[in-house]
Amino acid sequence: MVKQLGRYEVLGELGQGAMGVVYKAKDPLIDRVVAIKTINLGLAMDEKEEYEGRFYQEAKAAGRLNHPNIVTIYDVGKSGDIAYIAMEFLEGRELRDILNDEALLPVDQALSIVAQVAQGLAYAHEHDIVHRDVKPSNIMVIRDGHVKITDFGIARMASASVRTQTGMVLGSPKYMSPEQVMGRTIDQRSDVFSLGVMLYEMLTGQAPFNGENVNAIMYQTLNSVPPQPSMLNAAVPEMVNFIVAKALAKKVEDRYQNAKDLAVDLRSCCETLPRIGQRTDLSKSPAGGEKKLPGTIDISGRLEMGDEEIKSASQIRLSKEFDSAVATMRLAALTASNEDVDELSKTFNMVRPSAESIHQAGRAALTAASVSSSQSRGYHDAAGSAQSRGGNVMMAIVLLVLLGVIAFFVL
Repeated sequence: MVKQLGRYEVLGELGQGAMGVVYKAKDPLIDRVVAIKTINLGLAMDEKEEYEGRFYQEAKAAGRLNHPNIVTIYDVGKSGDIAYIAMEFLEGRELRDILNDEALLPVDQALSIVAQVAQGLAYAHEHDIVHRDVKPSNIMVIRDGHVKITDFGIARMASASVRTQTGMVLGSPKYMSPEQVMGRTIDQRSDVFSLGVMLYEMLTGQAPFNGENVNAIMYQTLNSVPPQPSMLNAAVPEMVNFIVAKALAKKVEDRYQNAKDLAVDLRSCCETLPRIGQRTDLSKSPAGGEKKLPGTIDISGRLEMGDEEIKSASQIRLSKEFDSAVATMRLAALTASNEDVDELSKTFNMVRPSAESIHQAGRAALTAASVSSSQSRGYHDAAGSAQSRGGNVMMAIVLLVLLGVIAFFVL
């Protein structure tokens, strides 16, 4: 094992990274423990240039980022045929290990983790950096309940001098976006798709796109639509189905246009979920690991609740964005006659929704009904599928929803 890298004293090996060995080391100048990521440059000249170029690109990209949900880069250097990056040493666990040990994460914990990742990615995207390899093994859950994104090893910057070859695929097949699979130019929306894949896996215990080999996985990514998370995990609320569907949209224009919007929706959804009791500290191993520091918070941010609060929490309804008179109006506008819609608008004393509002919100509102009746049609054909069933059936659904909304306001 290497004993010294530049001024850093190597203390031990942490594991194998994407491009080399990762060590635990000590910076004697300030007595700080760091993680050292290395790459062996003793390769053929053409390989050496490619790997060294990508390695320093990672350092340059990650070194520009200063965010609570992104690992901090301290230093970069070269020792003989070994190039290295000194970064923040994280005491916690990879999300990959957590998912391997846990059958399913509680919904609120999964949403909290993904929301934090989305916030970190949003910051990187604002600085023209796309991660390109968002997956559980690149996410660390640390002792204070925070989440950190690691390994911007194949990040692309607008000003990067090292470019990937046209059509060259970089990333992990199960988490690739459709445009990444096809070797097309990608942007921040590709990271959003990868994060949607990760969220789906956390909620259901299985990847949305799977296969016996890489080609089969890529085919699934391009052509198949997975079942709604709630069909595999009854604890998943319907609004989460909408969020996942939008994150996993095949077309980039139908997807979340930025990670910030995804984070906002996840946070809003978390606020509607019951919060009962403490959750397991995911940052320590099942065998015991390190104990949580005093005064730190749980990853889910949960607090103990009394009986009255528990009763109140159990009666929490869907967010107004998903269950409201506005949503009913949009559904009616998609399925009922103009006269019926006008009558509903008088009942609710509301302005008739615009065509754009109908297109955006109504499509999501009908997703669940469409998938339940014809899963093969997929999330994003929901609105068109519902319209084809005929006005009589859908009008009955509208009336049922209307009665529920009226009861909500009366009671």
